[in-house]
Amino acid sequence: MQGTVDGFSYGLVTPVAAFLMACLGGALGLRCTTRSLRHRDSFKAGWLALGATSIGTGIWTMHFIAMMGFSVQQAPIDYDRPITFASLGVAVLMVGIGIFIVGYRGATALTLVTGGTITGLGVATMHYLGMAGMRLQGRIEYDTLTVALSVVIAVVAATAALWAAVSIHGFLASLGASLVMGVAVSGMHYTAMTAVSVHLHGTTASTSTGDNGGSLLLPMLIGPAVFLILAAVVVMFDPLLVMGDPDWQGSPRAVHRPGVPAPRHVPSYGEPANWTARPRTRGARRAVPRGGHRSQDW
Repeated sequence: MQGTVDGFSYGLVTPVAAFLMACLGGALGLRCTTRSLRHRDSFKAGWLALGATSIGTGIWTMHFIAMMGFSVQQAPIDYDRPITFASLGVAVLMVGIGIFIVGYRGATALTLVTGGTITGLGVATMHYLGMAGMRLQGRIEYDTLTVALSVVIAVVAATAALWAAVSIHGFLASLGASLVMGVAVSGMHYTAMTAVSVHLHGTTASTSTGDNGGSLLLPMLIGPAVFLILAAVVVMFDPLLVMGDPDWQGSPRAVHRPGVPAPRHVPSYGEPANWTARPRTRGARRAVPRGGHRSQDW
């Protein structure tokens, strides 16, 4: 028999909360990626890894917060925990591959398309692997065209997110980009959920209302949510991540690193030279070439 599916059991609570988590993960990931690209230092890989984990965790948390509102009227829902957490690992891994490609290969069109495709496929894989971890007395079927549309949305959204990470540097601009990313990820999720149909086992309908699995998902969401909060604290304590380059202080000054010679300043035309000649003392000996003789004045 056909099951009655409801994706908004709690009204707008779960969609809004899921959207905010997607925006938070996207904002943290974009700022960390921007930090690694604009300020190349020994912590580049660390910032990229933090950005990938933030985006992957934010998308995963968004998915399962939205799934808290999903219910089948005639059947209770359970979740397989190993598969559920495996979907989190897939999301972080494939988002990380896409971000590291752009971070180390540069923001060319080829790297953006390659990284965006890998990241988008990772997001789609996370979604459908998480759906595979759903357990109920029935069979879940998908509409092929709608699934393909959701994958296209995921790839386009991921490519746009990587482009924003390398092209948008201001705090307000990055905030706007994270909102767009949250809309795209949420749109991908709910587009994919429209492809779902449930065929229950048996021929008679149950009179009991099915459990939507919210009580099972909530404990699993605590850890990823705490990680996003800690990542936000890291971002807040790094002024370069929050505000970007301090352009209001004037022209940027070169930072001298240990073991690297400081760059010499060549004065422009009309600028006084900032150097003083070493005075020559009386009686100073002139340099004598090796194997030669010093000339004498007669």
